[in-house]
Amino acid sequence: MALHLESPAAGSRRWSVLVIVAGCAAYGFTLGMGRAPLMGVYVAIKLPLLILLTLTVNALLNGILAQVLGSGLSFRQTWSAILHSFALFSLIVGSLSPVAAYFTMNADFQTRAAQSHAIVLLLHVVVIATAGIVANLRLFAALRFLLPHGEIARNVLLAWLLGNLFVGAQFSYLLRPFFGQPSLEIQFLRPDAFAGNFYNTVWIMSRHMLGASGTIGALLAGFLILLLCIRKQTKPTRNP
Repeated sequence: MALHLESPAAGSRRWSVLVIVAGCAAYGFTLGMGRAPLMGVYVAIKLPLLILLTLTVNALLNGILAQVLGSGLSFRQTWSAILHSFALFSLIVGSLSPVAAYFTMNADFQTRAAQSHAIVLLLHVVVIATAGIVANLRLFAALRFLLPHGEIARNVLLAWLLGNLFVGAQFSYLLRPFFGQPSLEIQFLRPDAFAGNFYNTVWIMSRHMLGASGTIGALLAGFLILLLCIRKQTKPTRNP
């Protein structure tokens, strides 16, 4: 990835877009097929769309953040870095789509619908989280190779992550459903898709379960864990 970022070529970016579309479409179908084949088709369209919308909307912001944080990366290099990272994510989830499809097809959605729904959903959460971690660690390694200081690479990655999560979460809210609920009608978009926002919904749900202070504590704990993981990666290693 680092070599591509030093002199990003249009051909490599086109291939990355194709990988995102193909990988996310394949995995999107397995994500929705547990509800119905039609739901799988819907999600095969929406998952690549979610990634590409997030990339497009955040392209300028991520480039500005990289400049402000002293990375020296051009807007083209910034775009290529995040594009290749999402392409790696898509490649991983796309390659695991047959495994997810196998578990989905063997789940009992007739007599044990609720339990099977929860198990398959947990499987998808693990797959997506693992692919995201691997892709971002690979991106961080490329940034450390290119940038003079590990601290700058860490700050740039954290800024990009926060920006992408902020925008991507709202787009995922607008494009829902992705997994589908057994009790709800199959639909491409919900009638209230543009009512409210992701953050208000999460706050209300978390407050009901944890209370206001518990929700804030959980958010802070998650951010600190992410920060510690990246900080550990930036610690210099001693030469023997």
